[in-house]
Amino acid sequence: MSEDINTKVINMFNRHNNDLPQTTEEKIKYFAGFNYVKLKRDSNGKKFIESNLIAYAKKCHYIVTVMRNVDGETCLYNYDIKSSDLPAFMKALENQTLNGKLIEIEKYIPEDLA
Repeated sequence: MSEDINTKVINMFNRHNNDLPQTTEEKIKYFAGFNYVKLKRDSNGKKFIESNLIAYAKKCHYIVTVMRNVDGETCLYNYDIKSSDLPAFMKALENQTLNGKLIEIEKYIPEDLA
């Protein structure tokens, strides 16, 4: 996704969290315990194309950092996770199949994706 869209969404959440009630037309909604913003168009005003988004997701991967205490020492474990495997990884953390505390999730986009 475009860096412009990410910046816009982050700014919307920041305004929402700092400026209640909202003073803009942008609506942050709440469902299942989470705030979200629905996007219908990209930063150029074009509608999203499902096949393009799926192809984009397949090329992305995430570095997930998990903190663990091992033998009285705090350690960080960095996992390289494909986007399709991210939900299963998060479920393994939740179910404590993998133990530790989630510290960070960073998205990596292949350079040839642009």
